[in-house]
Amino acid sequence: MILRPRSSPHHAVQPLGAAPIGPMATVPSWLRRAVETAQTLEDAAIAAGAVLGALDALVRRQERWAGAWRQRLALGAAAATVRQAGRTEDEAALRVTVLLTRPGDDVGPAGRTFLAWRRQAARPPEHLLTEAGLSAVHEELGHAGDDDAVTDLVDEIGQLSAAEGVVELLSGAFASAGRHGFGRYLGSWLADAMLAQR
Repeated sequence: MILRPRSSPHHAVQPLGAAPIGPMATVPSWLRRAVETAQTLEDAAIAAGAVLGALDALVRRQERWAGAWRQRLALGAAAATVRQAGRTEDEAALRVTVLLTRPGDDVGPAGRTFLAWRRQAARPPEHLLTEAGLSAVHEELGHAGDDDAVTDLVDEIGQLSAAEGVVELLSGAFASAGRHGFGRYLGSWLADAMLAQR
C-alpha cells in the first residue's frame, strides 16, 4: 500500500501555464436560509429572484467552464423540443446520434434539432439573429428555405427587441415564428436567442 500525503485545501497546486485559480462562487448564507425557510409565495418569489440574480452574476463572469455548461443546456433544450414534437429521443439518444454519426451523414430530425440548439450555445446571439443565422437554423430544423419569410422574421425580431418587458419579448418571438410558418419549435429557439441577446 502506497501512502500519499493528504492535499491541504490551503495549498492548492496550480499547473504551470494555467490561468490563475479564481475564487469559487458562493451562495450567500442568507439566501440559502431564505430558500429553505420560504413559507409564503412571496418569500419563495423573492428567494427565486435572488437566486436568479446570483446565477446571472456567475454566468456573466465568463468562466472557462461556461461553454461546457451552455452545451449541456443546449442538450436539455433539444431534448425538450424533440419531446414536444412527439419523438422518443432523450438526451442520451441525442448525444449518441450526433457524436457517433460520420461527418456528412444525416443525423435525422432529432439530431438536427440538437445541432440547432448547439449552434445557439456556441455563437453570440447577434450572429444568430441575422438572415444567415436564421436560415441555417431553419434548415437544421428540417424546413425548406423561404428567404422572404426569413427576411420578414428578421425585421420583426428587430421590432420585438425594442419591447420593454420580457414577457412581451418571449410571447412575440413565439407569435412571430408561428406567423411566418416556422412553428413553435423555432419559436422556443428564437425566444431563447432573443433573451440571450438582452
